[in-house]
Amino acid sequence: MKFTCLTILLLLVHQVSISNTLLLTYKGESIASVNRSEFTVPYFDEPVMDSDKYFQFIEKLDNEIYQEPVNAIIDNNGEIVPGKVGYKLHRQKFKELFYTYFFKNESAKVEVPILKIHPDVDTELLANIRTQRIGQYITYFNTNNKKRVHNISLAAEAINNHVVFPGKTFSFNKVVGKRTKEKGYLPAPEIVKGELTEGIGGGICQVSSTLYNAVDRAGVQIIERYSHSKRVPYVPPGRDATVSWYGPDFTFKNTYNQPLLIRSKTLGGVVTIDIYSSDIVNYKPRKVPNA
Repeated sequence: MKFTCLTILLLLVHQVSISNTLLLTYKGESIASVNRSEFTVPYFDEPVMDSDKYFQFIEKLDNEIYQEPVNAIIDNNGEIVPGKVGYKLHRQKFKELFYTYFFKNESAKVEVPILKIHPDVDTELLANIRTQRIGQYITYFNTNNKKRVHNISLAAEAINNHVVFPGKTFSFNKVVGKRTKEKGYLPAPEIVKGELTEGIGGGICQVSSTLYNAVDRAGVQIIERYSHSKRVPYVPPGRDATVSWYGPDFTFKNTYNQPLLIRSKTLGGVVTIDIYSSDIVNYKPRKVPNA
């Protein structure tokens, strides 16, 4: 194992007692106990810290500590539900604490230091960008095909409450994610190379197509959009946006100076997608034919 001169200078210790331990706590609860000997390797008859084992340890610790922040959303009643702060390991502070323990020939108890991760979308931001609707589109579907209806509802929920910040690009595939059985998607009719077949997630192209027309009405910059190889019944010819996890995506860029809020829902055979922003957004709407 190779060590830099700086690493040796910082980590060199004169004596290590294998009985000394470091007890780690998080929010007052014990989460781990480590021994100095686990991170020690000899170097010219002097013990130094094994940096590889240390970094493996903090990666594992960070994964255990990490809590993803939750964005504020608007619920089905139109009420704003506040977001939640997330947490991650404060690596620099933990490194200082761990090095202090390593240099001392004694046991120690350390409360794991954390950093707060604030959500990108908080209550104040959401309240400001729900004030003006700048685009809307509505499409219709047959409620008798339960599996297709289920997939449409899942995809519509996946993009609901998503915020696109100024200068950022929205990707349908990235936001919705891979359509799998594990995520609840069902086999339903879809168009592949001009042929009607059955595939997992069939029907979600109606959501991407509805979104395309809604944001096009809002005047945003369309980056990537492909039509099906066969005409679809839920939008006018040439107004669809086909998507596939291993194929085409639908993307657009928010070229405005204010964030955009996507509101998406399905109800009684209807997909409705609204695009909102603040009341000071300077947007240029485009004319789009109705479904």
